[in-house]
Amino acid sequence: MCSMHSALSFFEQYWTAAVEIGILTIVLHYTCLYLRGTQGGRILIRLVLVFITLTLLSRFFNLAVIEWLLRSLSGFLALALVIIFQPELRRAITELGNNHFLLTTFEKHEALGELAGTVIELSSRGFGALLVIERKISLRPITETGVAINCDYSKELILTMFHPKTVLHDGAVILHKDQIVAAACILPLTQREDLDRNLGLRHRAALGLTESTDSVAIVVSEETGHISICHNGVIRRNLGAEEFQQQLNQLLLLSET
Repeated sequence: MCSMHSALSFFEQYWTAAVEIGILTIVLHYTCLYLRGTQGGRILIRLVLVFITLTLLSRFFNLAVIEWLLRSLSGFLALALVIIFQPELRRAITELGNNHFLLTTFEKHEALGELAGTVIELSSRGFGALLVIERKISLRPITETGVAINCDYSKELILTMFHPKTVLHDGAVILHKDQIVAAACILPLTQREDLDRNLGLRHRAALGLTESTDSVAIVVSEETGHISICHNGVIRRNLGAEEFQQQLNQLLLLSET
């Protein structure tokens, strides 16, 4: 009874601290995920390391001047971070306003249905295509090889991009949530030697990217119109419309529930 009473007293005294630590941990975790792979994220890490190092040195060696400077510059540092992270903050506010963080399963299903319809129409028109869906691992180095688009997803825009007579039809289109991020992107080719010799560059590029990232790549063959999906370095070829929709849902919807 005494031990239980002590435990209850400890919980009543420190439960608010536990809640605060939990909230801060969640906020820091999602902040790191959001900033991962961005230029601002790398700058933030360097600034934090420099600030912590100088603080520890000033405390350990009793460097009063440096400690005073750090306290005095803390306000300017906060303002500098707002300026540095202006693009990221603007993007976060825009996404929050569009409820990107609050997508329901139904909304995701609808978005995947629209994507599947676009791919099936590309196949029926005989347009070769390569679409990459970005997931947790950032594809920023890949998007920087192409042309920045950064607009809401549009079936008509995708069909226009992959029309054989347009400038952007070569290379991959990168998708993230309901955004078209970039077009005409260059992907790394797989180095595997056990593949079918009939696989074209689009298929080999899709395999190469999915071997090193968690992205999902969709390929439409220009010669046959066949649809293929690549994930984790595995390719599923010659999918029918219904089978393609099922594979897409399984990879991008069921795996996240």
